[in-house]
Amino acid sequence: MAGSNGERFFLSSDINLPVTLRVESLEGDLQRYTEATLKNATDFALAEHSPVPDLFVECSLYIDGVLFGLPTKTRLAPIEKPYKWNEMITLSAKYRDLTATTQLTFTVRNFLFFLCSLRKSLEQWRKKSLQVWDVSYPRQEVAVGGASFRIFSKKKELKTGKQKLRLWRGRIADGAVVSSTPGKVPKHERGELERLDKALNKYERGQIERIDWLDNLTFKAIDRIKEEESKRIGQKNLHLVVELLSFMHPVAFQDLVLQSPRHQLVVIPDPEVGRQNPCENKQIKLARHVTRGVIDHELKPSITDRKEIARILQYPPTRNLNGEERQTLWKFRFSLTGEKRALTKFLKCVDWSDATEAKQALELMHKWTTIDIADALELLSHAFESEEVRGHAIDVLERTGDEELQSYLFQLVQALRFERSDKSRLANFLVQRAVHNTELANFLRWYLNVELADVVYAKRFWLVLEHFNESVAPPMAALLHHQSELLAKLCTIARDVKNVRGNLQKKIDRLREMLQGIMNELTSFEALPFPLDPTIMLIGILPAESSVFKSNLSPLRLTFRTVEGGKCRVIFKKGDDLRQDQLVIQLITLMDKLLKSENLDLQLTPYRVLSTSHEEGMVEFIHSTPLAQVLAENKTIIQFFKQFHPDEEGPFGISSPCLETFVKSCAGYCVITYILGVGDRHLDNLLLQQDGRLFHVDFGFILGRDSKPFPPPMKLCKEMVEAMGGMDSQHYSKFKMYCCEAYNILRKSSNLILNLLFLMSGANLPDISSDPEKGVLKLQEKFRLDLDDEEAVQFFQTLINDSVSALFPQMVETIHRWAQYWR
Repeated sequence: MAGSNGERFFLSSDINLPVTLRVESLEGDLQRYTEATLKNATDFALAEHSPVPDLFVECSLYIDGVLFGLPTKTRLAPIEKPYKWNEMITLSAKYRDLTATTQLTFTVRNFLFFLCSLRKSLEQWRKKSLQVWDVSYPRQEVAVGGASFRIFSKKKELKTGKQKLRLWRGRIADGAVVSSTPGKVPKHERGELERLDKALNKYERGQIERIDWLDNLTFKAIDRIKEEESKRIGQKNLHLVVELLSFMHPVAFQDLVLQSPRHQLVVIPDPEVGRQNPCENKQIKLARHVTRGVIDHELKPSITDRKEIARILQYPPTRNLNGEERQTLWKFRFSLTGEKRALTKFLKCVDWSDATEAKQALELMHKWTTIDIADALELLSHAFESEEVRGHAIDVLERTGDEELQSYLFQLVQALRFERSDKSRLANFLVQRAVHNTELANFLRWYLNVELADVVYAKRFWLVLEHFNESVAPPMAALLHHQSELLAKLCTIARDVKNVRGNLQKKIDRLREMLQGIMNELTSFEALPFPLDPTIMLIGILPAESSVFKSNLSPLRLTFRTVEGGKCRVIFKKGDDLRQDQLVIQLITLMDKLLKSENLDLQLTPYRVLSTSHEEGMVEFIHSTPLAQVLAENKTIIQFFKQFHPDEEGPFGISSPCLETFVKSCAGYCVITYILGVGDRHLDNLLLQQDGRLFHVDFGFILGRDSKPFPPPMKLCKEMVEAMGGMDSQHYSKFKMYCCEAYNILRKSSNLILNLLFLMSGANLPDISSDPEKGVLKLQEKFRLDLDDEEAVQFFQTLINDSVSALFPQMVETIHRWAQYWR
């Protein structure tokens, strides 16, 4: 096929050939690894005397995280340099079968034949120095290291040619969609060697023009650089070199399932897109010559220039500036120092490789008017590497109060990934603020504790946590330690309850039995801060008021006693990653504050969620009823409200405040779930409180992902509209008015919300980590920043009308009810 510019390409769905590759060699030093392995071989009496190791590579193919076919192994190679195989591997899958998230996994293993003595003690062997061996003992496979590799790029182009993959020592490669053993080094960790390897790969694929005399000089220089770098940093990492099959033209991904006779739009990567034009860069450098600095001081933008600058300042944080836009901002930089929104855009137009230009930009940055917190958060993203720029963001954060800082603490902890050192100013700032505030200390400790599971940045988070533990006062440290002990005991209980065979009542009986028996110390203990809300002090659990939910994971519903004599109910989950739910609830809480600051209270219910590890956490329990149960027992929502708020003179026989609360909460969650792209909505994860508040739970699908086909743009079911009196009622008109007003208020703070999600790009959350940039763009699209307020109102009203009239989602809801019934 050919694109619009004449460039030819293939579609992956048209390639009926098996996936083929060549496993070439292993680079690095195995000596330290082998010594460490043999030292750990304590089960064998004389393992250290005579190991006979051999290396081989096990290759597997994972499609959407599921193993496809059987693993393929290379021949054995002796464990001595050079470690080479040069073996072709042909897998059972064909290119047409692959998906965009297909991964190849490589695990380098070795066979160790441990030669054991014949029933004589080690002391006897040493005394007599006998050399009798029994070689019948089975060989042991030991993982040298593993790496996972995506076969399609982010632009959905098939990768070809040589690939140098970093091995994770002692680990078996996993084929998860979000792999914990990525073979490619992250951009921020790449050094000169990685850059040269990438350039050589392009050269071998023919993407760099061959010039013999210049190539010879270049290869000699590359060899010299590699030798110097190896001497300087040593060969501490192992790398596996593989070569993928190359084709005559680029191969663009197309799903075979979605292929149809009609014409489809296929995006073909253009190697020139995104690359800087050297002529343009030279022109910019000439235009920015420092000798023109005096003239630039007095330069003012014209009307046309002001319009252009205003347009640029409206760009979201993910938008890159082209050469013309960068030059415009640099040209009028002195006249922009009074515009706080312009600082982040100005810093993006700076050439930081130019020392003179960078120095001038930093001097100007300190003269700039104070920026908002949203812009300060953007300066802490991976888009800004300068320590001075990131330090300027900390200067802004230091002026914020503890309550506001807590609203962004989750993202600030994630931003530690983008720091250039383990002991950064951001880390010190977070620790110093937390040690003087119990709430900040509580959440900072748990946020850091969760990130210790990040294999890449575990050391960094551990050092910050260690700094926090050293700095915090002993009484507070003791309370936080008791929290950890409480969570550990709850994990033990949850595991035991889940393993109980039988009906739900048996699980509940087991929970109460443990609380009154072997775990009776949990019924009364010294006061400690509630992890979800440190302002509440817990003193024990009430076994009689604790229960278990009917679910595969058997979550615990626990009732705590508080120092004030009250009760606090919480859901404890074991085996579930709550970090994405925690993020969504944090954004809902923030949006609630933004709406209330504009005098619009939509009666939201931002309950608390705290992830204490990647597989456990706590959720605040709100007394409520699933909408599915409400309709099953009462037929309509109005009948449900009549039980608690009957009023013969009120609308539909219920009190006006109750109906008003329902209308407002429906509007608030319709807007928020639309903006965040919340999916998998059904009548079991919409909950209703007795006072009229409706709220959503379970946020496993966000940013447009949905488990059901053809989801409506607005999560609004017909039963909700009927409870308002139908589409022609005044209450439904008020609902639409609240929706449009809330939408425009949140659009004003789009920059803050986008930056908060932008900072989460490094977190391994299911719906963000796969393509962080795409996720932010999806969120940005929902704000429709290209529309003014009046146009946004018309747009949102159209969305509401389209959602109410959607018939297919109602059919899916019926199917879901049947599935729940038979389950």
